[in-house]
Amino acid sequence: MSDREVVVLSVGGVRFVTWASTLQQFPESRLARMLSDDDWEFKLVNGEFFVDRDGTLFSYIMEFLRTLQVSLPTDFSDYQRLQREAEFYGLYPLADLLSQEHLLKPRLEILEVRFSLQEMQAFFRIFGSCSTTVETLAEQITVFTGQQSGQSWNSPFPSLVPLPLERPSHHDMVFQCGTDYSAGDQLVARYVSIKPDNRKLINGTNVLGLLLDTLLKDGFRLISTRTVSSEDKVECYSFERMKRAAGLTVTVSQTLGSSRVAQAKRSQAQKGK
Repeated sequence: MSDREVVVLSVGGVRFVTWASTLQQFPESRLARMLSDDDWEFKLVNGEFFVDRDGTLFSYIMEFLRTLQVSLPTDFSDYQRLQREAEFYGLYPLADLLSQEHLLKPRLEILEVRFSLQEMQAFFRIFGSCSTTVETLAEQITVFTGQQSGQSWNSPFPSLVPLPLERPSHHDMVFQCGTDYSAGDQLVARYVSIKPDNRKLINGTNVLGLLLDTLLKDGFRLISTRTVSSEDKVECYSFERMKRAAGLTVTVSQTLGSSRVAQAKRSQAQKGK
């Protein structure tokens, strides 16, 4: 059978259509041998290969053959059943990855927003358990600043300059907005913009509302609000979300004495864990 020939499989009544080359990713597997061997588990009926196995789980196996990556939904729980299916089809590199269940399970992320109002300024500090998430959020937030004489503070600022966010560590960031007087009676204003919203906001309450809305849209869930310091008017908003584990990838390389050898490796997406 040529690599570009279309193959139709019926797995437990669920129909799959793919290229022969996809099923031949691992020549030692039963799916690859099915195309040329007489395997009693696979019946050729009206041009379709039929096998009495779990069709729902086979969709993950097909995704693995197409991408050489294991990336499961956050609500997935049938790791052992999927591992048995992988062993049945002779896909031992996949079975080996599934045996590392702790690497594939979703992780609970915690993120905390601290907010303080002091006169005409608002101060923000964001801490997250996942540095990658904090890094991504830092790329969405921009602080712009401008100055002008105190006598003309009601007029628009002629120009605004972006400021870098303070990053005390990989897991947190600090920024502020509002107005303040600097030396020489110069009024300093700081505006905050949070992508994909293109507005520049100076009011701390408005910035807080947009920030919380952004986190909720990104899959976080607000789990608690509390006052950290009533004297300093510091409020704390705690969020959590289940984040899908980074995919594990199998590389397939050509070697002497063997048509293909599969070797599992961690995806670079594990950065920041």
